[in-house]
Amino acid sequence: MNTKYYLPVLALAVAAAGCGNSDKKGAEGGIRLENLDTTVSPRADFYRYACGGWIDNNPLKPEYSRFGSFDKLAENNREQIHGLIEELAAGRAEKGSVAEKIGTLYNVAMDTAKLNADGAAPIAGQLKAIDGLTDKSGLSGLIASMRREGFDPYFALYVGPDDKNSTMNIVHTYQSGLSLGQKEYYLENDSATTAVRERFRDHVTRMFRLAGSTPEEAARAMEDVMRIETRLAGASLSNVELRDPQANYHKMTLAEAEKTVSGIDWKVYLDTLKLGGVTELNMSQIAPVRETAAILAEEPLEAQKSYLKWKVIDAAAPYLSDAFVEQNFEFYGKALSGKKEMQPRWKRAVSAVNGVLGEAVGQMYVQKYFPAEAKERMTKLVANLQQALGERIDALAWMSDTTKARAREKLAAILVKVGYPDKWRDYSALEIGTDSYWANIVRSNRFDTDYMTAKAGKPVDRSEWLMTPQTVNAYYNPATNEICFPAGILQYPFFDMNADDACNYGAIGVVIGHEMTHGFDDQGRQFDKDGNLKDWWTAQDAENFERRAQVLVDWFDGIEVLPGLHGNGRLTLGENIADHGGLQVAYQAFKNATAGQPQQTKDGFTPEQRFFLSYANVWAGNIRDEQIRVNTKSDPHSLGRWRVNGALPHIGAWYEAFGVEEGDPMYLAPEKRAVIW
Repeated sequence: MNTKYYLPVLALAVAAAGCGNSDKKGAEGGIRLENLDTTVSPRADFYRYACGGWIDNNPLKPEYSRFGSFDKLAENNREQIHGLIEELAAGRAEKGSVAEKIGTLYNVAMDTAKLNADGAAPIAGQLKAIDGLTDKSGLSGLIASMRREGFDPYFALYVGPDDKNSTMNIVHTYQSGLSLGQKEYYLENDSATTAVRERFRDHVTRMFRLAGSTPEEAARAMEDVMRIETRLAGASLSNVELRDPQANYHKMTLAEAEKTVSGIDWKVYLDTLKLGGVTELNMSQIAPVRETAAILAEEPLEAQKSYLKWKVIDAAAPYLSDAFVEQNFEFYGKALSGKKEMQPRWKRAVSAVNGVLGEAVGQMYVQKYFPAEAKERMTKLVANLQQALGERIDALAWMSDTTKARAREKLAAILVKVGYPDKWRDYSALEIGTDSYWANIVRSNRFDTDYMTAKAGKPVDRSEWLMTPQTVNAYYNPATNEICFPAGILQYPFFDMNADDACNYGAIGVVIGHEMTHGFDDQGRQFDKDGNLKDWWTAQDAENFERRAQVLVDWFDGIEVLPGLHGNGRLTLGENIADHGGLQVAYQAFKNATAGQPQQTKDGFTPEQRFFLSYANVWAGNIRDEQIRVNTKSDPHSLGRWRVNGALPHIGAWYEAFGVEEGDPMYLAPEKRAVIW
């Protein structure tokens, strides 16, 4: 669980925690011919041409619903981290040290006998506390207490930069409380969605039975859960609506919050979360919080107890006995995502340690596996990409000089983070014991929540990292105008010390350009150089941008990802703009970096071809139909296949590199191509 709400952050992909050393197979650097499928024309299906070999050679294992380049890298890393953790678990570290905490948590997570002997006992106290509620007056305090322990009843709370005063942290509320994540699962009635919902009803019933309820009690509790979560879903904003930062900013005083949503005791709620001194907050989405207040007033106390107990059972299930873990996987793994088998216990245990003590694990990792020269070379690449984006801004025919100057200022102000943080998090106050796996997770959640809430009303620390160094990903944060590239992504196929510029600019170069472009996508462009939600565009320039962005919306709307299921161009717009801009900027930076230098054809490919092949290889992967449906409903990123075949038809240099002409299946007429950054 260990949910952390850093909602503005725009990551490169669905997170893959962990990183690995460069694949030894790639010591020579460059394109790997075994990844290709040369039976397919690059002008007909570039994704298959560039990645078909990889796809065939990496079939989905039963434990995965999706497996791609990100995941392969994370798998390599998990094995490395596993070795580091097992050394600590087998040794005798100093009592209270981080090493001892890592080893203890791993051993507790691996102790199947104790977990099965304990059964539902680790959650008995929390369920009893909920049962002990005698009237509704105690609900505000209880849901706040549950929030502090990492649960998500009704709505979420996090502390982060004030969107319109980016130097200061403020309390934000955020819609939450849905076990299925997306409102569509509760409200849509197509056959696939209905089937998931029915499987969920059965799952909730079974989990209540495992927690000790009678069949009648379990059936009644399930109906309570479904009714309350459906009400929350009806009031929740769609994922597309959540992408509008102006529409999700409602800063108000505590007195105004009490008037806006009077059915919640805000003083008790905030006091319980150690936020007693807070005088203002941002109620990001008002309607779901108002619906929460209506539920608190209208739903019988017993029904609300059912919902709150479900939140405990659902969150704790991965950390309890095999019976809970298996039923949890039966729904979330199999029914929802299409997985066939659960990951082995050691993998789940490593992931848990990573979640609880992430920076401590990251510190161990970088000391052993991350070379200093990689950080140095990456820093130079970033500078080259910044220069190229600046050149492209200057050359824009559709943007006025006034907006160009402000865009240049924002570009120059971007904070760049590479590899790992300069200071590491202190875990000395976190207690890790042998009482139970779940007890450790709860203590960790309290520790993290208290760490977060302590920032309220204080200046923003721009040195803080929002990803651990071992994460295979990257991000842009508009609130701090920063880009971050953890050590985890700085290896093949993204970054290769042995590869030439064509390959590195096509892979990690596009990643860098992608994150920079997020500062100028449909969301990021609304924040100024200091991270404030502030309009710095002329009205005409904004209109020009929207018109050009609509080209990508329409294009990706038209892609059929499964029979009868189309992509969501509005939901994925920011990421598609970032891919588009990243490709353009990285290609220009590549040309700048190699100007006047002889560039050789290797393995039959020109440097320009190697650039685009390297880009495509980043998105190589396999995915199950069930996961495609989940991602299409919820993920702001287009599917890997379409980050290649959907993006490249809009890139003029790709046509030149591979001789794509009118009549070829992937050809798109110039007047239909997106031209933004």
